[in-house]
Amino acid sequence: MKINYYLETDSLYIDLSHKVSVESREVSDGVVLDYDESGNLVGLDIDHASSKLGIREIILSHLPLATTHVLA
Repeated sequence: MKINYYLETDSLYIDLSHKVSVESREVSDGVVLDYDESGNLVGLDIDHASSKLGIREIILSHLPLATTHVLA
C-alpha cells in the first residue's frame, strides 16, 4: 500500500494494490474509489485533502510489517 499526497493539487491518493484501475466511482464530493477489472477496490483519491482529513499526523497500529519506510 502506498499513500501519496500531492501538494500542488491538495489531493491524497491511497494505492491499495498494484492492479490497474479500470473503473472509478465518486462516492461523495471529491472522493473517488478506483476498482480493477474484477471489481476489487484498488485505490482511493481524495481532493482537497487538507480540509477533509487530519493529514498532519498518520498513526499506524497493529500492522504486520517487518520494515517501515518514512519519506519526507
